[in-house]
Amino acid sequence: MVAATAPVRTPKGERTAERILDTAEALFAERGYAGTTLRDVASAVGLRIPSLYNHFASKDALYSAVLERGIAPVIEALAAPDVGRADAAQRILGLLNCRPNLPRLVQQEVLRGGEHLSPVLAEWFTPALAQAEETLRARPGARRWSDEQIPLLVLALYQVVVGYFAIAPLVKALNGEDLLASDALARQTRFFADLVAVLLPEE
Repeated sequence: MVAATAPVRTPKGERTAERILDTAEALFAERGYAGTTLRDVASAVGLRIPSLYNHFASKDALYSAVLERGIAPVIEALAAPDVGRADAAQRILGLLNCRPNLPRLVQQEVLRGGEHLSPVLAEWFTPALAQAEETLRARPGARRWSDEQIPLLVLALYQVVVGYFAIAPLVKALNGEDLLASDALARQTRFFADLVAVLLPEE
């Protein structure tokens, strides 16, 4: 049996694939995996279903591509040696600002039990969390936290960052404040850096 090969994409094909990914990310974030069909995505992009299949072989393949494009850079940033510093916080917030639908997508999946997200998290997220824990333990201020509390601290910091983007649409609907505006993001970045400094002082 001859192994199937990935389609060779021209620059135009790459632009179309990015449009498909952008649209799918927004729809998955709004409706979840189960509530989104390939027909929905194709219609929103302005393609016929056969044309969409030229780029992504299935709904699972499209969903995985959306997650990989969005999560992989964030995971790499979380695993970086300087995680917890102000410039690292700015980098992570900047990545999520480029993909503001991603936290909502993850939230949708978590609420539904994480069936489709779990393999991605097992592959990328678990090693990144372990690296983040090791990095935080190496900071002088980590001495105030017990070994069993460090993983909880990493998760709490993750939630502060990701939760900010996940709740942004609700805040805008309630009081009109755009948490994704540049001044609001700059304020959140400063807050996150100050929070880390309080929780893990350099001493």
